[in-house]
Amino acid sequence: MRFGVNYTPSHGWFHSWLHPDWDSTKRDLDAIAELGMDHVRLFPLWPVLQPNRTWINQDGIEDVRHMASLASERGLDVYSDVLQGHLSSFDFVPSWLVSWHENSMFSDPQAVEAQSELVSALYDALSTVPRFKGLNIGNECNQFADRIHPRRMNATSEDAQAWLHALLDPIEKKAHANGHVLLHSENDAVWYEDGHPFEPRQASGIGDITAIHSWIFNGTAQKYGAMSETGTRHAEYLAELSKAFADDPHHPVWLQEIGAPQNVIDVQDTPRFCAKTVEHAMDCTDLYGVTWWCSHDVTSAMSDFPPFEHDLGLFDENGKLKPIGEEYARLARQYHSRREPPVRSTAVVVQCNDAGNPTLRAACAPGGSVFEKWMSLSSQGKRPALVTSQTANDAGMLEELGINECVKVPMTAGDAYSAVSDPSLEDAVAAQ
Repeated sequence: MRFGVNYTPSHGWFHSWLHPDWDSTKRDLDAIAELGMDHVRLFPLWPVLQPNRTWINQDGIEDVRHMASLASERGLDVYSDVLQGHLSSFDFVPSWLVSWHENSMFSDPQAVEAQSELVSALYDALSTVPRFKGLNIGNECNQFADRIHPRRMNATSEDAQAWLHALLDPIEKKAHANGHVLLHSENDAVWYEDGHPFEPRQASGIGDITAIHSWIFNGTAQKYGAMSETGTRHAEYLAELSKAFADDPHHPVWLQEIGAPQNVIDVQDTPRFCAKTVEHAMDCTDLYGVTWWCSHDVTSAMSDFPPFEHDLGLFDENGKLKPIGEEYARLARQYHSRREPPVRSTAVVVQCNDAGNPTLRAACAPGGSVFEKWMSLSSQGKRPALVTSQTANDAGMLEELGINECVKVPMTAGDAYSAVSDPSLEDAVAAQ
């Protein structure tokens, strides 16, 4: 079982890509390795790597390779994103996509071609780093197409699918020949928000691994309580939900982002939240790994972050290990050699359309009928999985999955889910 961190540089946050402090980076990576982590996820900034549509900054590419090499030298496996994209409420979009050049990164052919070239260039630069393991298109790029985004980029579901293939397909053959994985990551709107152009079948069907990002400030903590069974099972639920839409019954799921946001969790509860969440996640089959958000706190000298973003690290801004860091390290030691858990024999059915996507995604969201039934069965010790209605009608697939009981519920929405960490932002956009 892989345990790692999303690496946030202690000096300069991600702005450090403008002028890397390699001595600070080495200290950070030393601390991460000494904590017992086995991998890091890196976040280069898109405008630094590709400030012009037809010009890639090779010095920026080399900086990413150098950071990956430093991690590799310390025994850390390396995964890197490409398009950043969106980080901690800030958008990093190159100027050739905004203002006078306003365009959609998903549907404009020239923009898509430029992104594909960047993905290929960064892959080629990282592919020979000894412990490089894989490439992720970018961090929650789907949020740029969300109705709540203040500068939304137009995209249809067909655009989203074509965009994913345009960026991943050109490097797929060589990546697989080198034993590297390719994937993309979305926030939970892909599972929970009706009308969102990125769809569950795309999230679970394109790429080598399904990435899930579990944040309980999405209404889960507000409705049920952060430390409730529902709050600490949210990541487990997302893992099981994502598997429902995969063609391969053993398609791996990566808990790529999980954190303890103190806007909904008391600081003294964060180690226990970490423990309970990881323990529940360990009961999921085909789990690829867990990557905590994040390694280091954002310095208090930086402004305009949502306040809880300053306190998500395992280390504080001075490099001191926090209690949650100690607990995560203990969990990594405990579960590093875990045995694969038994299959789940009971499944909640998600009613789906002909394309295999939910007829009502809101039923799967916090407060929705599917979500509530799964949580209820979990509290009874049933260990439920989730399947689509197509799978529920396929005796051969149910047998392969080991499921002998399907539980059907009406598809009804709840009122808990929010696509952002501060629901007032949603209200403000709706009022515009």
